[in-house]
Amino acid sequence: MNLSAPQIGFDRFIPLDLATAALRARAGTGSIEELASLLDAAGLFKEARKKTLTVLNRLWLAPRPEMSNFADRGIAIFKEDPAVPVSVLTWGVAIATYPFFGRVAELVGRLSAIQGDCTSAEVQRRMSEIFGEREGTHRMTRRVLQSQSNWGFIDRIQGEKRIIRKAPLSVTNDEAVAWLIEGAVRYLGKAVSVDALQSLPVLFPFELDRPIAYILSNTPTLEVRSEGGMNQVVRLLS
Repeated sequence: MNLSAPQIGFDRFIPLDLATAALRARAGTGSIEELASLLDAAGLFKEARKKTLTVLNRLWLAPRPEMSNFADRGIAIFKEDPAVPVSVLTWGVAIATYPFFGRVAELVGRLSAIQGDCTSAEVQRRMSEIFGEREGTHRMTRRVLQSQSNWGFIDRIQGEKRIIRKAPLSVTNDEAVAWLIEGAVRYLGKAVSVDALQSLPVLFPFELDRPIAYILSNTPTLEVRSEGGMNQVVRLLS
């Protein structure tokens, strides 16, 4: 996990329409005024609106310097191939930008891997073990889960006590596949086995049904190398 990034940060519920408006504003296909209108319609109080904008800034509008190029390449994918859902791109930038968001995603993916579901209590307990047993951890975890549900990747049922992962979304754009994998590697902060990429818990919402090793070998921001026999790993180029 990238410990240099904000450890919580993602402390708001971010509906997909707000994320889309922020991306479109950065891409030049929308405007800040359109985003402001959506924020007005949401009826947020001043402090909540400010904190929501902070998250949207870090995701799309004004990323941290070390994340700016990554976010811009996500926006380029959006402009070149409108068939790539904004939810896919926002997931990728969220796991790369916010380790807290990424860890919730990883836990949901890991805990639901066998039967396709898990409990909110399990996720909350694991997050408290990592980030501390405090109300802020519980509240932020709920907001991340609420966002992931709104983006269409999980369902929360039984009074939000149970989490069900939805059928994985097939990502067929090669640039989007490479970009998502880069987001996961940025989140994990270490080299990852190429063979493990199809089943990475943090990428549980997606089916990367493409020739991954070939795609990565042609991705200038990533390096694929052999380690110990036939094992290949991918790492971020500095």
